[in-house]
Amino acid sequence: MKPIYTLLISVASVFAAAAPVMAQQRFVIEREIPGASQMSAEQLRDASRKSNAVLKSMGTDIQWVQSYVAGDKIYCVYNATSESLIREHAQKSGFPANRITPVAAMLDPTTAFNSK
Repeated sequence: MKPIYTLLISVASVFAAAAPVMAQQRFVIEREIPGASQMSAEQLRDASRKSNAVLKSMGTDIQWVQSYVAGDKIYCVYNATSESLIREHAQKSGFPANRITPVAAMLDPTTAFNSK
């Protein structure tokens, strides 16, 4: 039984090496949607459902983290392997992606305590 286990581990290692995983980058997407802050809970829910359905069909190379509604814009945070996936999601879902910006760094109140 032990030789079979060793063989399976070896085969799994070969396949893992043959299929490199692309690192995901974090992006902020600015969506200009007139009246966004006036959208009802139902409209926001429906938009969320639409986005989730499209994301599910696109696979694991793109992930929606969260969004913020502010004025006539929705700011979305996504992880993706490329900007082109963000654009593809916007096209398939029918949501605008007026500006897509890769995140260079993140800071929060705990950043003040970082010794580096």
